[in-house]
Amino acid sequence: MSNLFVRKATGLVRSWSVFDAFIYALFSINLITLGLYSFSQMYYFGGGLVPALIISAVFIFFEVIVYAALIAVMPRSGGDYVWQSRILGGGIGFVLAVTGWWFILWLWVPLYGDMLRHIVLVPLLGIAGAKDAALWFAGSGTPLFVSSLITLALVSIYIALGMRTYARIQKVCFYGGMLGLLIVIALLLGGSPAAFRSALETNAVALFGAQPGVYDATAALGSNAGASLPFSGGSLGLIFLTLPYLVFFNLWPNWGATLYGEVRGATDFKRNISGMGWALGVTTLLAILLLSAIRKTIGWDFYVQAGAAWWNYAWGLTTDAPALPVWPYPALFAAFLSTSRVLQFIVLFLMALWWFGWSGTVFLSSTRVIFAAAFDRLLPEKVAEVDSRTGTPIYALLLMLIPSIVISYLFAYDVGGFKSLTLCSTLVIAVTYLGTTIAAILLPFRKPDLYKASPIAKYTVFGVPLITVAGVIFGGFLVFLLYEWILDPNALYGIGYSINENGYKNGTSILYMLANYVLAAAIYLGFRAYRKRKGINVDKIHAEIPVE
Repeated sequence: MSNLFVRKATGLVRSWSVFDAFIYALFSINLITLGLYSFSQMYYFGGGLVPALIISAVFIFFEVIVYAALIAVMPRSGGDYVWQSRILGGGIGFVLAVTGWWFILWLWVPLYGDMLRHIVLVPLLGIAGAKDAALWFAGSGTPLFVSSLITLALVSIYIALGMRTYARIQKVCFYGGMLGLLIVIALLLGGSPAAFRSALETNAVALFGAQPGVYDATAALGSNAGASLPFSGGSLGLIFLTLPYLVFFNLWPNWGATLYGEVRGATDFKRNISGMGWALGVTTLLAILLLSAIRKTIGWDFYVQAGAAWWNYAWGLTTDAPALPVWPYPALFAAFLSTSRVLQFIVLFLMALWWFGWSGTVFLSSTRVIFAAAFDRLLPEKVAEVDSRTGTPIYALLLMLIPSIVISYLFAYDVGGFKSLTLCSTLVIAVTYLGTTIAAILLPFRKPDLYKASPIAKYTVFGVPLITVAGVIFGGFLVFLLYEWILDPNALYGIGYSINENGYKNGTSILYMLANYVLAAAIYLGFRAYRKRKGINVDKIHAEIPVE
């Protein structure tokens, strides 16, 4: 076994506590970045957002059980890749994990960059009096590309500093961001619709150059765009149709699963559930509280209309520019309720910490999957090297960084319709999750000795292993999501081949995803053949569990 892997042990260090993993999970399902970004894009759905949040959280909790159990059995860096390759086979594990954790994360970079400008740069520049700079960053094309490059620079620096340092950054951002969110909620709950309308008119004109009457103009544009998302209404069927878009925000409490080889106490099943489960529960409750505060003072109809007005224009569905020339950020709206520029800036700075604490997730988890594949000799051995001071796989980081620049350019300038790929970033990862879920279902039967010796063996439901039961439920949810995304019978998501009478299909999306899988398969087959010529049997590697 010692000469199968690149070396006897990975060289990674267990530098995180379970509390660090909880913060990482909470940032991964980030209410302020992913949440508010997604909610504003969902303006045309007919199912209530609050019940959709609750129903999705119930299904996703079974995901938490699946991943918490797998971590307890095999707490290894690489997560999905290690579990799939050891239970389902090396080829399946490599193709699904590499596509879902490496290639598709390049596409996430311009999305993180988009949120950087809308949540951090534009609001803070506007409050600071730099109107022209704020409006420039709010534009399309080059501003988005620049924001993506800033994202890449910041993320690369503090991931290169190592897990221990990133944990400290997370904690500062967690406490500061939570304080900012509580202030925002308090401002909204203490305000009134009349006070907000007056504050919007005053601040939007003074800070961002909007024309007087911005409130009514925004409402009209949003109504014309088809704003219809209810707060809590809609039939059960319509609510379920909102879920495939909503999970762009909250499907990720397990995002740190690839890091658990570096988390102390990861074999404790209950603690794993607690970390990810509390992150999911707290985020869901905070989302409902924030949305309720928005409904009270901003007004639900106006909030949905503002999102519709912005995205209808940004997506090129109309030539009518939004009356409010910046993305309708609820924290910015809440800050408008104060007449103090200093307080406005402080609130928005604290809220910006949600982005900074979260931004490392775009590369941190991915580097561990790349590292694990290299440790199994399916990538060059150089990629499995770690920095002796920080424990960071630097070459794995570079494999994320360099291609992301190209994808960010294609997305920012919408080359070949790249902007329409947003939900592909979720679809491909969901396929990876489905592979892991199938592995979890089969674990007690494919690896009975490993399962029986694990701390999860005692948990059953009517004699059936809990991990299998949870896997069947979460797997069914994933199949539903994939059906809606790929076949899209109601033409709601725009990334698949619609089977309805409109016959809509997103060719760029379909080709991009297929190209990712073909590339992953080519790399696997190429390195498998190369290692065979060197006398190394990759199948034997995948029959063993790496030592951390």
